[in-house]
Amino acid sequence: MRFTDWATRVLLISLMFVAVITVLWWGRVTQSNTINSQADRSDITTDWNQYPQAKLQSTENQENKFPQDLQPSSAKTNQQVGRYQTTEAFARYTPRYEMASVHPSNYGERYTRDANNLPVNNQAIVVLHETAAAASSVINFFQTPNEDESVQASYHALIKLDGTVVYLVPPDKRAYGAANSVFESPNGVETVTTNPNLASSVNNFAYHVSLETPPDGRGNNFLTSHSGYTEAQYNSLAWLIAQSQVPDYRITTHRAVDRSGQKIDPVSFDGEKFLRLLHTYRQVTPSYQANN
Repeated sequence: MRFTDWATRVLLISLMFVAVITVLWWGRVTQSNTINSQADRSDITTDWNQYPQAKLQSTENQENKFPQDLQPSSAKTNQQVGRYQTTEAFARYTPRYEMASVHPSNYGERYTRDANNLPVNNQAIVVLHETAAAASSVINFFQTPNEDESVQASYHALIKLDGTVVYLVPPDKRAYGAANSVFESPNGVETVTTNPNLASSVNNFAYHVSLETPPDGRGNNFLTSHSGYTEAQYNSLAWLIAQSQVPDYRITTHRAVDRSGQKIDPVSFDGEKFLRLLHTYRQVTPSYQANN
């Protein structure tokens, strides 16, 4: 055998050996990444079904437009498993929506332990607010960096006068909607201290949604009433909350949870009207009724 033939065979065998090693190495890396990804997801403790999710009417090319934690899903009837399921009326109602980013200084993570390192596991609540200003002004404020924790603020969602739902802070994050606050539940007083230098609040387990205040209710901090909210706002609010598994008795207002004595919103809010619409858009599942 000539030397060149021998060298060629050795080279081919070497290349085949390298190829096999490369394939085996790539398979191990892929498997490792898959396992690590699954491990990361298993650490997620947020019960997403408790909170309203972003329901967007168009899913075309959404993957490149919205962050992962607000990825759209279709608004279909009977989509939930648990206490509630949505209805045909929910499926027929399609409010407009917008997405607005909030500066990271104005929201944070939901804690699993409080400032004293004690575990917290409160069930979700929904807190209703009003903006006291035009929606655009409020959104601009949320998008402004605020390093002072005493002025940081945000909602998870906001509903404009025309019923447009504006998604702001992802539901698995802690919006700064209520400062010194407490929720009085059938099981007792609920609040969480996340910063030892600030008053305890409901923010760690609250979903905050606000209604845009009508023009006659803006610019006067001492108003106790105004012309009220539009039909579109009531419908969009009920539609949004119908997506959650939060029971009626854990839907409350900023006025009810506030302990500063300064918050009275949402003023001129018709709670009975809201609940009638909410019950139109969601109903208790037969399985939950049977077990309770």
